[in-house]
Amino acid sequence: MPTLRIAVPNKGTLAEPAAEMLREAGYRQRGSGRELSLRDPDNSVEFFFLRPRDIAVYVGSGTLDVGFTGRDLLLDSGAPAQEILALDFAHSTFRFAARPGTAGKVGDLGGLRVATSYAGILGKYLADAGVDAEVVRLDGAVENAIGLGVADVIADVVQTGSTLQQAGLEIFGEPILRSEAILISRAGTEPSPQTALLVRRLQGVLTARRYVMMDYDIRTERVDEACALTPGIESPTVSPLHREGWVAVRAMVPRAEAQRVMDDLWELGARGILVTDILATRL
Repeated sequence: MPTLRIAVPNKGTLAEPAAEMLREAGYRQRGSGRELSLRDPDNSVEFFFLRPRDIAVYVGSGTLDVGFTGRDLLLDSGAPAQEILALDFAHSTFRFAARPGTAGKVGDLGGLRVATSYAGILGKYLADAGVDAEVVRLDGAVENAIGLGVADVIADVVQTGSTLQQAGLEIFGEPILRSEAILISRAGTEPSPQTALLVRRLQGVLTARRYVMMDYDIRTERVDEACALTPGIESPTVSPLHREGWVAVRAMVPRAEAQRVMDDLWELGARGILVTDILATRL
């Protein structure tokens, strides 16, 4: 079986969550954090640890098969790569910010200088909006650009906005882009069997993180009402109990709703309600 070549971020906010997701999916990951590459012969894959901004270029060129990166980094690169799976971590928004009173919407940016580390995304956004503004490309710490006099507005990736507030800036306008970690492949290519296997494993991790398993006992005449509260992914499992008139129900429940569902089931008469983590899934 040919080796699947996977690009993984070597640093930054994407690195450790990507490594943890791969571990949960059953893949070997580096221990010291210094290796440039790592083979996992049991799974016929090889990992290459790269700068997050470079990953789309390597994957788009076909040098590597798939890679973990951010949606913002993919779009900014202009590389011929495509998103194949959203990974639900490293969420952020790409927003405009300036000193109060400078601008309130994208249409106010005409003739102004806008500093960013994502010139590709910003240039296309301004062009699509028909706004003629000067894009000032910087490599990080763009929140200082206004105070140092090289820009009137900045466009930056925002997670909490606290850094912008400390610099005396406020966010305005609609988000330019909503980003998160994604898995990418070369544009226009069909997934190989190994890539499809990787995607299934990662989807299994995502499902296991989003859901818990809920077990409970309920009187037979209340089963339909209880199952309406816990419909599961396809259908709950209902098993008879030795105690006459009672059944045991098992279903997957969204993790974020588990406590509320437990309360509702209790009010319905359910007892012996148990919630357990799911380590892995194939659905």
